[in-house]
Amino acid sequence: MRNELYIDGKWVKPLKGGTADVINPATEEFIQTIAAATTEDVDIAVKAARRAFDKDGWPKLSGARRAAYLRAIADGIRARQAEIARLEVLDNGKPLPEADWDVADAAGCFDFYAGLAEQLDNNPAEVITLGDDRFISKAVKEPIGVAGAIIPWNYPLLMAAWKVAPALAAGCTVVLKPAELTSLTALELAAIADEAGLPAGVLNIVTGAGSVAGQAIIDHEGVDKLAFTGSGPVGSKIMAAAARDIKRISLELGGKSPFVIFEDADIDEAVEWIMFGIFWNQGQVCSATSRVLVHEAIYERLLARLVEEADRIKIGNGLDEGVLLGPLVSKRQYEQVLSAIENARKAGATVACGGTRPDGFDKGYYLRPTILTDVPLDSDAWVEEIFGPVVCVRPFATEEEAIDLANNSRFGLAAAVMSKDDVRAERVAAAFRAGIVWINCSQPTFTEAPWGGYKQSGIGRELGRWGLENYLETKQITKYVTDKPWGWYIK
Repeated sequence: MRNELYIDGKWVKPLKGGTADVINPATEEFIQTIAAATTEDVDIAVKAARRAFDKDGWPKLSGARRAAYLRAIADGIRARQAEIARLEVLDNGKPLPEADWDVADAAGCFDFYAGLAEQLDNNPAEVITLGDDRFISKAVKEPIGVAGAIIPWNYPLLMAAWKVAPALAAGCTVVLKPAELTSLTALELAAIADEAGLPAGVLNIVTGAGSVAGQAIIDHEGVDKLAFTGSGPVGSKIMAAAARDIKRISLELGGKSPFVIFEDADIDEAVEWIMFGIFWNQGQVCSATSRVLVHEAIYERLLARLVEEADRIKIGNGLDEGVLLGPLVSKRQYEQVLSAIENARKAGATVACGGTRPDGFDKGYYLRPTILTDVPLDSDAWVEEIFGPVVCVRPFATEEEAIDLANNSRFGLAAAVMSKDDVRAERVAAAFRAGIVWINCSQPTFTEAPWGGYKQSGIGRELGRWGLENYLETKQITKYVTDKPWGWYIK
């Protein structure tokens, strides 16, 4: 495991020698130290990315050439998939099958954007029809420049892929800052990119604190574009800081996503998707459907079944066979989630199950799957993102009421609806004010489809062709083509 920064194609120690400890959330044991970059280290990384973009020719390569590097990175990830997935579990705590899925998706993301990079060669310009035949005009897409990418700890390698792959495909160079809690697999990505022969300076990875290394990326005048996934308050600060230099930004922020379940839904299927929507990745998912609205005709039966199944989920170390719920990522996150549950109790909510450390776990940041009922609509538990395995469940009487409750949030990342009536499901999906809507499911995510939210859940879209466009500028080129002089001033 690596403990240096990856800058300008080399592994280097931070200039001031800073380090940070890596802790296994399943055991609370020390794993290793990683480098902690400072402003000075980030400056070197940005200047390397700047040179690779401005002088070394990365954006001038054909899309096919860039695609070859991206596919080599994808192959490198797959070649080490089992090893990287295990490292993800040690660092993040998620169950190994989830980590394995994430790593496979990360490789697929690089392959997907390799294909889009090749397509850039086939679409060099869009001809624009003008109302004056003395001119011809075209619009071309060009890479923005140096991208500063700051990613969260819930999907460490996958979130890196979501930003690095489209940026490199577009012809941008990148300075990536992984979360300080989960940096190990991002460093392995650097090693894989290096083995793939990626030119020096094209990808730089600096580990360290968000308040230091992350802030240095945000503030650096050599960064043209900021891409951030994380909390709303931090996203707001990034947006304000970016305004100083008019940096391009894309923000994928928090959510408090609703899941509306109608009376015609199959109860077992609904329970399965409710659990997948909130207990996957320990509920540490920005799009988690954490507000479940159930039609009053099936509310009591569904709730009883949900409690029964939630209590059966196997909890433990993500490396153990059959575990479906690992520990939360850190002591701080664990304490914040416990505090949120306690505050919900004080506000009048009922804990239908969970809310405590499971029996037999003296170490590790483990929490039983938690179901809250009778949650006041103005309480933090209903309004704020908890980011843990905690779901609020309440009944509704009419479709109109369900839609009003679902949309009554400052967030708008995702929403889900379950019904056997396709017309009703489509109608409700259209009524949701959210950037991602699922019908008869929750949380499936595909590299080909756009990802992002309405309202305070963010700006811009990742994944699909929309993710590539995050890193492209549009240039108009207009040419005067007649031999006749313009003759405005000189007659």
